[in-house]
Amino acid sequence: MSVSIERTDEAIVIKLPLDTDPMDLQQILNYFEYINLVSKSKATQKDIDEISRKAKSGWWEANKDRFIGKQGFEGLE
Repeated sequence: MSVSIERTDEAIVIKLPLDTDPMDLQQILNYFEYINLVSKSKATQKDIDEISRKAKSGWWEANKDRFIGKQGFEGLE
């Protein structure tokens, strides 16, 4: 994929080939949005780790019955 970037007085222009896969383009746009949102965050790594731990714990509590006792998931508690 040939990408070119130009800087004008008003904008940074990124040019992609017309045959660029729309899913690839969406992933690029999602990444730009992520970078923009993260740059405004005041969260510390410790804050992010705690949120992640809570989210994973909540997911497991809500879904563990789908896995415990099922073949291939032996040993889960």
